[in-house]
Amino acid sequence: MSKKIGFIGAGNMATAIIGGLLKNKLKSSDEILVFDLDESKLSSMSEKGISHTQTGAELVQRTDIIVLAVKPQNYDEVLSEIKGSADVNKIFVTIAAGISIDYVRRGLGIDCPAVRVMPNTPLLLGKGATAMCRSENINDEDFNEVYNMFALSGEVAILPEEQMNAVIAVNGSSPAYVYLFAKAMVDYAVSVGIDEKTALRLVCKTFEGSAEMLRSGVDTPEELIQKVCSKGGTTIEAMNVLNGRDVSGAIFDAMVACTKRANELSK
Repeated sequence: MSKKIGFIGAGNMATAIIGGLLKNKLKSSDEILVFDLDESKLSSMSEKGISHTQTGAELVQRTDIIVLAVKPQNYDEVLSEIKGSADVNKIFVTIAAGISIDYVRRGLGIDCPAVRVMPNTPLLLGKGATAMCRSENINDEDFNEVYNMFALSGEVAILPEEQMNAVIAVNGSSPAYVYLFAKAMVDYAVSVGIDEKTALRLVCKTFEGSAEMLRSGVDTPEELIQKVCSKGGTTIEAMNVLNGRDVSGAIFDAMVACTKRANELSK
């Protein structure tokens, strides 16, 4: 029998996951339920043919896989509300930074099967990069169903849970680093008279093409840099400035700070 999936929280990430489920025909709209305190979000889901429940507890009772798509600071309240409806036959999925499998289990008072997931916002476009880990008591069939919820909308890597805080800097927060770099490039283009939309179009395509070259695995990142940096040319001058300001070191330090904060927020 097909498992019904429930989402507590109907924000951007839940919307992205549900969109992938429907687009890839992994689930039909009548196999998905949502609960959210925001009526406008529920109305948006209704337009997709997705029903909602009046409470989180009711959602847990009526579904088999429950995705906890709320902010970390709301987990205590949510787990307390649904505790009486949870049992070991239901699978819980946490997608919030720093929220461990053990924390969910303690909040529910049961050793339920669970999956911890760290997705990122490009999931909204079917281009997500997701890391996940599984509890010891989830069977392969159920885990694969959760895995496919994200794999059909991008790349998925399975990691041990002790690396889930560190990976936030790699895939969860990292789109912001890319956007910062893109903004700096576009700002320069505008400063020399190039139309902003034209510059952004060229920058985006450059990122896409560069990513494909990295993905091909033919050359390492270092080798690709060298292939662009002709001796005495223009690129080497740009790289000399970036290296002189230790941009690589700054990025490394930023990722360390990201992981440190994830550890501080970890539950």
